[in-house]
Amino acid sequence: MSEAASNSDDLKYHHGFGNHFESEAHPGTLPQGRNNPRIVPHGLYTEQLSGTAFTAPRSENRRSWLYRVQPSVSGTSNSFHPCGSAASTATVPAAESLPETFGRSDWSNDMELDPNPMRWGATPLAAAPSSPDPDNNDINFLQGIHTLLGSGDPTCKSGIGIYVYACNSNMSSSGDDNDVSTTTDMHMYNSDGDFLIVPQQMNLFIQTEMGRVTVMPGEICVIPRGIVFTVNLMDNDKKEEKFDLMGNDNEEEKFARGYILEIFRGHFQLPELGQLVPMDVNLMDNDKKEEKFARGYILEIFRGHFQLPELGPIGSNGLANARDFLHPSAWYESDKSIANKTCTIVNKFGQQLFARRSPHSPYNVVAWHGNYLPFKYDLRKFCAINSVTYDHPDPSIYTVLTAKGGDEDGTALADFVIFPPRIMATDENTFRPPWFHRNIMTEFMGLIYGEYDAKQKKSGAAGGFVPGGASLHSIMTPHGPDSENYFANVKNPCDKPTKFEGGLAFMFESSAMCKVSTYALECEQREKDYASCWDGFRGTFPKLHM
Repeated sequence: MSEAASNSDDLKYHHGFGNHFESEAHPGTLPQGRNNPRIVPHGLYTEQLSGTAFTAPRSENRRSWLYRVQPSVSGTSNSFHPCGSAASTATVPAAESLPETFGRSDWSNDMELDPNPMRWGATPLAAAPSSPDPDNNDINFLQGIHTLLGSGDPTCKSGIGIYVYACNSNMSSSGDDNDVSTTTDMHMYNSDGDFLIVPQQMNLFIQTEMGRVTVMPGEICVIPRGIVFTVNLMDNDKKEEKFDLMGNDNEEEKFARGYILEIFRGHFQLPELGQLVPMDVNLMDNDKKEEKFARGYILEIFRGHFQLPELGPIGSNGLANARDFLHPSAWYESDKSIANKTCTIVNKFGQQLFARRSPHSPYNVVAWHGNYLPFKYDLRKFCAINSVTYDHPDPSIYTVLTAKGGDEDGTALADFVIFPPRIMATDENTFRPPWFHRNIMTEFMGLIYGEYDAKQKKSGAAGGFVPGGASLHSIMTPHGPDSENYFANVKNPCDKPTKFEGGLAFMFESSAMCKVSTYALECEQREKDYASCWDGFRGTFPKLHM
């Protein structure tokens, strides 16, 4: 595994959603009273980044003003070349390790319609697309992305893409790593849409033009279209972050705490070994020797931006509260030996990858102000709403973020929905897991940790809906609880509230009909007998299921 990101303990964030913020990493660099002065403070350059059309309604208009050491146009005489082309390999050596298309799938050839319900096990760490060094098993975030499904066309700004990632190395070297060559530092931006990243395993350190964020499993990060970013892996040995499943306050004062045992006679010593089994016997058989790597999910929208859902009759509070969204503070690469280091810029453009060399770091924004920014959110802060009388409500009550773009009012291009730890307090005749369903929307589900209440895995059983895995129920494809869990819950008297805290599942829901990639259909972790989980249902009419 590559050297992990450093200097991340002191990060500060701006709180809010859709707000206009301002930030400067060096005092006095933010112009006052105007956006584009003739003489910019401290010799910086002014650049506007527009996330919507100039004439978009004011409530939806997104743009930020950046004040940078060098403008983005500097170095663009080094042209972009398609990854995989001879020109790209000759001029940008790092591009040789990248696939020609984002997510290793050509949407014109590698995608097909399939209405069957599908489920996948946890995404494994795959080999790099291509590498000049066959012994190099390092895979960075961009190399480790696989397309699962998608719809539409980013060139027409319509549709979505859903991906999984698995990686074990950084996209760029940290400031104190002098062993990485100048051609391996890799940064990217997405011309096609916005990314919503859902880590499932291992913490991420994401550097963007507007600043830096750390994201761990149980949090999400959104990187809007056009913003340059780099994903590195957190070193959990250097910076341990505990994910308290039911905790709320990460900002309380830090202090040391522990225990002491004192003995008034003798000294501590090792115990006798007695009749122990030999050391080479693996009693636990628990994958401790398995290589650590980061894993997660990505939802991409080709149109619009993510926003908070309307609350309607819920009122003015609840679900994901605006104050809990965090935006980075300005940060720039102040070490000139790194700031002026040659690096690779990768552009996702029409699902293809293009690469060019840059003579300087893209992280040279010293100050900024605006409302077009990356952000993160801690899913533990979600305020769940639920029924306290009868029936299981629609899962839309668990919507964290939504993206407009459906062809009808109230129909989203994409929703990000979670199923968090929560209390279900319905009456004694309510079936508490989700009901059987056929939906006008596409439902893609993932599991961050634990288990999902409608697909609880039987102890010792193979397969199942596991952390790092996923399931797909396409438009009008029947789905629901498996037979074992259904009958177990029919027998549940439901005579008291149930506190579900056994896992954290999520759903990418879209009005788009999606095609499935060749990788998704043929990968080893696909459970081809998934639909057999419903084979146990038999007609008992007119007798009760009990």
